[in-house]
Amino acid sequence: MTPQELRYSIFSHALSGALTTDIVSPFDIKIREIDLGDNAPFEIPEHWKWSALGLLCEMYTGNSIPESVKKAKYEGLKNGYDYIGTKDVSFEHTIAYENGIRIPFDEGFKLAYKGSVLMCIEGGSAGRKIGILDRDVCFGNKLCMFYPDVILNSYLYYYLQSFEFKALFNGMMTGIIGGVSIKKLKEIPIPVPPLAEQKRIVAKIEELLPLIDRYEQAWSRLEDFNKRFPGDMQKSILQMALQGKLVEQRPEEGTGEELYLQIQREKQALINAGKIKRDRRTDEMGMPSDDDIPFEIPETWKWVYLGSILNKLTDGTHKTPKYSTSGVKFVSVKDMSSGFLSLSNTKYITASEHEELYARCDPVRGDMLLSKVGTTGVPAIVDTDEPFSLFVSVALLKYSHDCIDEAFLYYLLKSPLVQMQATENTRGVGNKNWVLDAIAKTIVVLPPLAEQKRIIARLEELLPLCERLK
Repeated sequence: MTPQELRYSIFSHALSGALTTDIVSPFDIKIREIDLGDNAPFEIPEHWKWSALGLLCEMYTGNSIPESVKKAKYEGLKNGYDYIGTKDVSFEHTIAYENGIRIPFDEGFKLAYKGSVLMCIEGGSAGRKIGILDRDVCFGNKLCMFYPDVILNSYLYYYLQSFEFKALFNGMMTGIIGGVSIKKLKEIPIPVPPLAEQKRIVAKIEELLPLIDRYEQAWSRLEDFNKRFPGDMQKSILQMALQGKLVEQRPEEGTGEELYLQIQREKQALINAGKIKRDRRTDEMGMPSDDDIPFEIPETWKWVYLGSILNKLTDGTHKTPKYSTSGVKFVSVKDMSSGFLSLSNTKYITASEHEELYARCDPVRGDMLLSKVGTTGVPAIVDTDEPFSLFVSVALLKYSHDCIDEAFLYYLLKSPLVQMQATENTRGVGNKNWVLDAIAKTIVVLPPLAEQKRIIARLEELLPLCERLK
């Protein structure tokens, strides 16, 4: 519901008595009632009455002044009545008095009185520009003054903003530029509640309007959000993150090239220490060619192959194990297809078989899992210390936590950049397979570590908003 639709809804509830009829007041004002019979434009409470604008208000339009006369005769005067034209009444229902035009007190122009309602009744702003005067003024001929006698000016003011009134007003508009004559305007019906209810209606509306203003601000932010992130907002945000458009670059944080070299030094140290094995998928892979680079990134970032920034890339056992009723949990793609690792509904293998499988594929807390068979390209962070083994449908990614933020790697794998490559490089039709060689050759971006962390902080602000908007 748009902010304007919400305003109309509140005014409609007010005019149907839904805001205030929990307390029924006796009809305590004298009005000239009209009998609409079956032609009433909408239903009102039984104890309310119908009248017409012309029976409740003094109504007339103001004086037209040629622009040349206005500037020559009335501009810059210190004394006199402020002159209000259509342009001085805003669509937000405010009135600008200080326009530099005043009419001398003895000039004989028509006056609109303090507390009366002004409304444009001719042209493109007809029925849309409305305001309550806080002083006596002279006014233009396209504006109509409503000076109510027995009803509250504020109740009239809100009635003139209602969808119900606008439907009646627009139905009477004639002419090329569009407008409603004073004669027809006076005939428009208006529901009249008891005076006490008018006061309660106004009080309730004015209690709700600030909330609508807050809603409108949020709506505006949402529209701006949608313009910046069209279509699938989460994908758009992740794409902007990987293009360096969510946070600024800071020279003091270093470069992706420096970080890449640090990763290679740490990896070589682990190889030298016998803690990891040299692997063609993660070692000496080279760099992506310029022809393969899909978009521009900041100068401080670096394009790399995913495998080149990993310490280990492998997958689970390629043979179906012998399942048992208890033992060590055995994870397949179904246990992490939601994007989170769940050990609540896994199968089990024996401890001895787990030890054999774990010697090759050894997931620990902080590692990244990546689905590679069936449902491909879904990452999940290992967030448990409980031991488990993996099936072939899940790849295991180990990396330096001193160089790569685990949340950044997670969203990097979820991003359109990686997901597009996963789709393009998946083999098979039925049971699809994103093989390890193709995973290793996935082209990714490498920002400095500090910037990775700032990107994640920004994502953690924006992505929950996406979920709320859904």
